Amino acid sequence: MTWRMPSETARHDRTWMAFPCEGATLGEGEAWKETGYAAWTAVAHAIAEFEPVSMVVDPSQLGRARRMLGSHVDIIEAPLDEFWMRDIGPTFVLDDQRPGVLGAVDWIFNGWGDHAWSEWKKANGIARRIAAMTGAELISSALVNEGGGIHVDGDGTVLVTDTVQLDPRRNPYADRARVEAELARTLGATKAIWLPRGLTRDYAEFGTSGHVDIVATIASPGVLLLHKQPNPEHPDHQVMLDLRALLAEATDAAGRLFTILDLEAPAQIRDEEGFIDFSYVNHLAVNGGVIACGFGDEKADAAAADVLQQAYPGRKVVTIDSRPIFARGGGIHCITQQQPAVDTKA
Repeated sequence: MTWRMPSETARHDRTWMAFPCEGATLGEGEAWKETGYAAWTAVAHAIAEFEPVSMVVDPSQLGRARRMLGSHVDIIEAPLDEFWMRDIGPTFVLDDQRPGVLGAVDWIFNGWGDHAWSEWKKANGIARRIAAMTGAELISSALVNEGGGIHVDGDGTVLVTDTVQLDPRRNPYADRARVEAELARTLGATKAIWLPRGLTRDYAEFGTSGHVDIVATIASPGVLLLHKQPNPEHPDHQVMLDLRALLAEATDAAGRLFTILDLEAPAQIRDEEGFIDFSYVNHLAVNGGVIACGFGDEKADAAAADVLQQAYPGRKVVTIDSRPIFARGGGIHCITQQQPAVDTKA
C-alpha cells in the first residue's frame, strides 16, 4: 500500500477539534478560561458553516460544550488532558491504490518534548480513538511528531524543522534520513524541505520548538505562503529573512522553485511575556473557505485576508480573533485537524 497525505485544500469529510479542559494550557481564573472556551467555540462555528465539525470533549466539560457549541457541532466524549487537535489527533492519509480507504497516522505524542508542565498521557490515546470512530486503518509510527510540525503539498513535498523532528527530547536517536524514511512510509513524502528553526516565541517554556505551521504553508503545489515580520526590532525579522532566502532556493518534489507569497505580521510585536509570534500562516483551508487568524489590527488583518484570497481563489475568507488562542501557544491551524474525503470510485 502507498499512503499519501493529501493537500489541506483537498475536499474534507469533516474537521476534528478538541474542547478546552482544565490544565496548564487553559490557564487560571474563570474570566481567562472563558476566553479560551469562547475562542475554540468561535472557530468551530466558523468551520461548521462550510463542513461538519466533530469536537472531542472531556467528560468534565460536556455540559459547557453542549451549551456553547449547540447543534452545529458533533460532540464526542473522551478523556482529555490536552486539546491541540492538530498535534494530539491522527494525521489522515489516503491510499491511491485502494479507493475509499482512509488511513490515520498515530504519531507518538509526548507533550512537545515532555516538558515539566505538559500533560499528555490521555491525549496520546486520542489518535487511536478517532481512527476507530472513522473506520480508518491505523498506521502506527514510532516517530514522536505532531501535525503542526509538518506541512505537505499532497504532491510529495513535506516541510519539517530540525528543532522539532530532531529534537533530542522527542527523537534522541533520529537523523534526517530516518525521519525522511518514516515520512515517506506514512505520508508519501518524497522530498523533505528542512527548516533550521521556527519563530522565536516558539522556543519559550510553553513553545513547540519550531512548528512549521506558524512559519510556512504550501497553498498549492509550487506556491508557498510565508510569515513575514517587517519590524527590525523583532528577532523574527532576521529569522524570516534567513528562512525566506533558504526557501527561495528550495525545490519541491516535482523540482519546482516556489512562488512565495508573504503574509505580513500585524504591528504589535510584544505582550507581557515578550516578543509575540502572531502569524497569519496558521489558518485552515476548509471546503469552499479559509478560516483565518485575526489579531485586532484592522489593516493587517485585511491585508492578510487579501493575500489568502489570492492564494485560495474561489474560497471565502473568514477571520476569527485568534489572540486568546495564540496566548495559549498556537492558532487556528493548531486546534484543528482535517479529515479528507475519500474517493469511492474504483
